[in-house]
Amino acid sequence: MKKPLKLDRINRKILATVHVQANLNNTELADLVGLSPSACFQRMKSLKEAGYFVNFTSELDLDRICEHVLANVEITLEDNGYHIRRKFESFIQDIPEFMDCLRLAGDVDYILFSCFPNVQELNRICDDLSSRDELHIKRIKIRIVLERSKWYLGYPISKLKWIK
Repeated sequence: MKKPLKLDRINRKILATVHVQANLNNTELADLVGLSPSACFQRMKSLKEAGYFVNFTSELDLDRICEHVLANVEITLEDNGYHIRRKFESFIQDIPEFMDCLRLAGDVDYILFSCFPNVQELNRICDDLSSRDELHIKRIKIRIVLERSKWYLGYPISKLKWIK
């Protein structure tokens, strides 16, 4: 882990702003957070080097671009011991259609948010997963997304408690 920076008021404002407006240029960001462009550039550079930004991406309107199927795929393992979990997690790293993998408490071990070109490919990949004995998958449940009523627009940073 990289050495953390002090998250003062300005650094917090930079993080919160860039989190939801990653396409701002340095001058625009500097104006929004009340810094000179050079000071803003130095702070952004320090925040990046300290590892506070994981990556920069753009949310695309897939409905206007391509045919696709969004689905939540629930995975229950036969045994959720450490080594089995790590083997499963490692295996799905190489499947780009699984965009998000969350380990859960309760009767389902994982939920994977996915985007596939079609239902047939979604089923093919899930069948392949379930056929691999080394992954110890007990059950796969596919929940196709019918409509995306709310888009992810960033974490609710203003509602969260900052770590000192």
